[in-house]
Amino acid sequence: MLLAGEVGKPHGLAGEVYVVVISDDPERFSPGANLHHADGRRLTVATSRSHGDRFLVTFEGITTREEATFLRGALYVPAEQARALDDDEFWHDELIGCTVVTSEGDEAGSVSAVIAGPAQDLLQLETARGQRFVPIVKEIVVRVDRDARQIVIDPPEGLLD
Repeated sequence: MLLAGEVGKPHGLAGEVYVVVISDDPERFSPGANLHHADGRRLTVATSRSHGDRFLVTFEGITTREEATFLRGALYVPAEQARALDDDEFWHDELIGCTVVTSEGDEAGSVSAVIAGPAQDLLQLETARGQRFVPIVKEIVVRVDRDARQIVIDPPEGLLD
């Protein structure tokens, strides 16, 4: 399953919630769309509207603020509903667990998480020196080999210190 968004606090009294959209496809939050909650529930979008940098969403069967408080958490879409990616695009879950090496061939660590950011996403690396964060930009992430589960980086001075 692919992360689509994160449900925040309720808005108003009628079951509406704030949703931070992580997916690059905001249509995933159109009325009638099906999403899976982190707790295993399947949710169907009843209404959705843009609200600043977030969406305000209601789900079928959730009609009160009290019910909406139990929606906090991650929303996912099944992998089979994912769009086809270009060669230089990757799903976050494809990167987690990959070995990271420098362009000189030195092992830097392994990816433990991918953190969505406003400018670019970050690879969270587990290294011998502790956690390090690597911006996912073409100047630093040189190559991703899905089959070998390896990411090659060309880190600027001090990035991995």
